[in-house]
Amino acid sequence: MSINNLLLRVQDLKVRFYTLRGVVHALERVTFHLNRQETLGIAGETGCGKSVTARAVLRLIDPPGRIVSGSIFFEDKNLLELDEAAIRKIRGSEISMIMQEPKVSLNPVIRVGDQVAETLLVHDSSLNRRSARRHAIDMLAQLGIPDASKMSRRFPHELSGGMSQRIMIAMMLVTRPKLLIADEPTSALDVTIQAQILELMKALVREIKTAVLMITHDLGVMAETCDRVAVMYAGNVVEMGSVRDVLKNPQHPYTQSLLRTVPDNANPEQPLYSIRGNVPSLLEPQTNCVFAPRCEHIMRRCEQEIPPVYDIDDHHQAACFLVEKQ
Repeated sequence: MSINNLLLRVQDLKVRFYTLRGVVHALERVTFHLNRQETLGIAGETGCGKSVTARAVLRLIDPPGRIVSGSIFFEDKNLLELDEAAIRKIRGSEISMIMQEPKVSLNPVIRVGDQVAETLLVHDSSLNRRSARRHAIDMLAQLGIPDASKMSRRFPHELSGGMSQRIMIAMMLVTRPKLLIADEPTSALDVTIQAQILELMKALVREIKTAVLMITHDLGVMAETCDRVAVMYAGNVVEMGSVRDVLKNPQHPYTQSLLRTVPDNANPEQPLYSIRGNVPSLLEPQTNCVFAPRCEHIMRRCEQEIPPVYDIDDHHQAACFLVEKQ
């Protein structure tokens, strides 16, 4: 890992939510890095901490949530040490984020072209409204939107789901950020439109030369778009490596179980596999392996200790005592 090539480094990140029911341990010692012009996928089932991780990078954890410890270095700046004015200069210009639901994220009473142009005006004081709008229309055209000028005058309720997602991508990429966080960018779209959106994103990312943090629960999307992947479970990163290593040679029992849940097209009569048990309550502080109650390879040690992260090789790690035995 070259220091000059390193863009984002998250180290021992912990996030807590202080609720009436107790303290929710949302993230536990989350550590990962992202290089320039690289796509890192964060995968895992609903509630594992993917979106919380993404929002923490942008310092968007609102009360009752709080980042309690750790560091988030973007280039040479620790984002957790910046004041609000400094972090606002980074949000939207150097780091952008595509939210899960484009229809909710778009302002319903402002034309979509003006919303894309507004992003530029906020972050570039040298532009006037006319030039910002011209840049916005150019970006819409790059995203394959037919008659971009006419489409820019529409309101969000006049757009389909796929078109709304294109508008959101345009808003986030028009400033040419160094890092794009994509939080389930295709979850609300059908398969055909999903493929189109992913291809458009990949083409624009290559052109702009931005890095991508892809949040997804879809292993197919991850395989198609990512260079490396971090698998999360109950607020922990349990395995990390290249997409090929993680998909072809998974080392953590949770990753192995997650891959087994994907339907086997070769044998349609095979019953669907499901991971036994339930996700543990995050109200309890972690004292052992969080996956132990659901693991098929559980040992006594798993119920008593928190497994450290073991290096399988230089680019593949897993937090499991089985790796140490191997």
